[in-house]
This record gives sequence, C-alpha cells and structure tokens, in this order.
Amino acid sequence: MIPLLDWTEFVQNPIDFSARVGRACRTHGFFLLKNHPVPPALIHKTFEHADNFFALPDAEKQKLAIASNPHNRGWAATGTESLDETSGFVDQKQAFNVGLDLAPNDPSVLRGDPFRGVNLWPDLVGFRDTILTFFDATWDLGVTLHTSFARDMGLEADYFADQFDAPMAILRLLSYPASRGVENEIGAGAHTDYGSITLLMTDGVAGLQIQTKEQGWLSVPHVQDAFIVNIGDCLMRWTNNVYVSTPHRVLPPPRPRRSLAFFLDPNPDSLIKALPGTGSPVYPPVLASDYLRSRLDATYKGLQ
Repeated sequence: MIPLLDWTEFVQNPIDFSARVGRACRTHGFFLLKNHPVPPALIHKTFEHADNFFALPDAEKQKLAIASNPHNRGWAATGTESLDETSGFVDQKQAFNVGLDLAPNDPSVLRGDPFRGVNLWPDLVGFRDTILTFFDATWDLGVTLHTSFARDMGLEADYFADQFDAPMAILRLLSYPASRGVENEIGAGAHTDYGSITLLMTDGVAGLQIQTKEQGWLSVPHVQDAFIVNIGDCLMRWTNNVYVSTPHRVLPPPRPRRSLAFFLDPNPDSLIKALPGTGSPVYPPVLASDYLRSRLDATYKGLQ
C-alpha cells in the first residue's frame, strides 16, 4: 500500500511528518500527499491550459520542438522518447517542458551554461502566466519537502536549501492517447526518474504503476488533488541508497490521460555526493548537470 501523507501534519508536527516521509522513502520510494498548499483551482486551471496546448495542430507545436534547443524545453512529439532503455518500446505520449524562466539576456543564458535557456511559449492567452504560477508553487512545495528529508537524515532542516535556489527543474505537461490495443504498446516505459524528487498530479485516469519487490507491478491509486511524490535517482545517490528510486511505468490508458509532472533537479553546479553519516559512498561524486545530461541523452538516443 502506497503511503498517504497529510501536509497538515507537516504544519502541526514537522518532526513526526519527517519520520513518516523517511519511512516512505526507504520502502516504497513513493507517497501520496494531500492537503498541500498548491490550490485546487490552480491545478484545474493548469490542466485546462495544457489541454489547449495539446489541441493545437502539430505544425504549430513543432515550432516549439524540444529538439530545437539543448536546454530540455519545448514540445516532445509522440514517438520521440523511450524511457525504457532496454525494451526499445517507444512511449506513446506527447509532452511540453517548461524550466526556470530566464530572460534572454540572463548571464547564464548568454554564457550557454548547462540547462540555462529561455522557455518556449505558444501563443495562447493566459498560458504562460498560469504555467509559471503552477511551476513556482510546486517548486516551493518541493523545496519545503526537502526540509523533511534533511531532518529524517539527521541533518539541519535547511541543509538542501542552497541546492535548489536556481534548480534545473522541469514542469512537464503530459498527454497520453487512449490505448489502441496493439502489441508492445506503452504509455511510458519502465524507468526511474532522474532528479531529486518528482511531484506528479494526474487527472484520475488509470495507468501509473510502480514496481514492488513483494507484489510486482502495483497500480497507484488516485486521490483527488493529491500529489504523487517519488524519489529520483539523484536523491537516492545523495542519500547513499538510504532512499530508494523505484521503477514505474504508465500503461496504455483506457481513455486519454493527462498529467502534470514537476521534476525537481538541483542547481546545475550542485555536487551530488553521499550525505554525512551515510557510510562509505556507493557512488562517485558527480555534478548535477553532468548526471542529468547523461540520463537525457539515453532517453532520446536514436529517436531524434
């Protein structure tokens, strides 16, 4: 059973909440989070704007293609990603990526720093403002969750704060078509996420499953307006395998499915190495930007 946590407990008793989060991160690597501070009205409005974008003709979306830039921003068409690097199955989904919103004259953009580019925007009224409002609200929630991770790991609550003040975070608007009932069809192939944590909001259509040791593939339940939170490979490395990054997939849905996935990666120059008190390092230190690039290259290899 995937744990259901209540943000009200974080507000009232952050120590107990941190312990509950820690247990979830050590066992499932996934938990559901209800009563969080991201307003339901904003969630629903963001879904509406995502629908408006995906309803555009492919020719219009192609002008914003993710392949046109090296900064992981823009539209990824159906058939351009393969998250399961071993099966070769191509994901049946399309996505639109938005990152940290930087001006064209931002020094990091002008220098061409890793994952420091401008966002690409469709000509849709209210789209940019709504998407960025949701981005900022989810970013704030993700950073605050890291205070619980730090407490659970025996560190000061603000241990991670300066690692996420200019993150390589990506908000992905995702659209999955209804299943065609063909062989080897997959919505999103089995994979682990790359970053520190993912905060996922779904529309309630079934499809997401996690891989457990005891029960095999387990469907993730839907709780209205609750985030599905999971540990990514970066935080697993940081905690020296204390937290687990759990494989998951999206089966071809019975009807069109939508989700909003916020991938919180650290700042590009964050050095990911074993946290204090976790014993001998399992992994060598790596810059966050180098690690993310290696994972993205594997996802898109041979498909663009």
